[in-house]
Amino acid sequence: MKVLIAGASGMIGTEVSAQLHAAGHDVLRLVRREPRGSDEFNWAPASRMIDFTLMDRVDAVINLSGASLSRLPWTAGYKRQILSSRLDATHTLTDAMRMAAHPPAVFVSGSAVGYYGDRPGQKLTETAIKGTGYLSDVVEAWESAAHLAPEKTRVVTIRSGVVVGRGGAMKPLLPMAKLGLAGPIGGGGQHWPWISLHDEGAAIVHLLSSSITGPVNLAGPTPATADAVLRALARATHRPYGLPLPEKVVELALQDAGHELLLSSQKVIPAKLLADGFEFRDRTVQDAMDRLVAAKAAAN
Repeated sequence: MKVLIAGASGMIGTEVSAQLHAAGHDVLRLVRREPRGSDEFNWAPASRMIDFTLMDRVDAVINLSGASLSRLPWTAGYKRQILSSRLDATHTLTDAMRMAAHPPAVFVSGSAVGYYGDRPGQKLTETAIKGTGYLSDVVEAWESAAHLAPEKTRVVTIRSGVVVGRGGAMKPLLPMAKLGLAGPIGGGGQHWPWISLHDEGAAIVHLLSSSITGPVNLAGPTPATADAVLRALARATHRPYGLPLPEKVVELALQDAGHELLLSSQKVIPAKLLADGFEFRDRTVQDAMDRLVAAKAAAN
């Protein structure tokens, strides 16, 4: 396949590109700077500028573009950027697809488990209704933009959880754990939907050739609480665990971001992936954390 990726330079995009190359596919990248090779193409999503003829030359498009949720604090201006960066990128891609004579067969577009909001005690498959909150509203608008792709294009929106990789949410948490500062956040009983970076990439590649449409939960097959996630990280780094971070401190320090990213409970089940025969390499959060720490040590 020829696969066009927006957001290819990010943590997830880099992993997806590597797995696509390993499987023998051709990867084309959208970049906001001057292209440096024949596999790069310039675009300006904030201005809705792109060469729409690209869409006649690719079999699939993967959209991973959007301002980072991990950048703090969420000021009013940055919250607008979180939304606009996602909508601008997605509308630019779907507009180009509709202009193409032969649009791509599949469009895999980023999304997030934030769609479900704070849902303690509930098992959340893809059939669960929308929750409430800022991120839930962002994701609803983001997914709606993806579904403006042409009717001939199969649309998949990937609701990703916390990706256990060398960047993203693990970037601040791993150094904390190595210093022995990991501990329960806000009590730790809230469910954090996690997935290893490898399985995130593998799931996206799997979805390119699947027949699945609509939302797909990208979360590990064994749900874990925040306490279990952080305890697994402490165990993988061979450091003590137990320094608590009270809920009120999180809310005071991070406000909306603290509540939505750290304190919300989302027991997300990857029902569609499991039913489609996808096999997770890292089935528990301890598997994912052990592999992360080992890879980090090997790189050093």
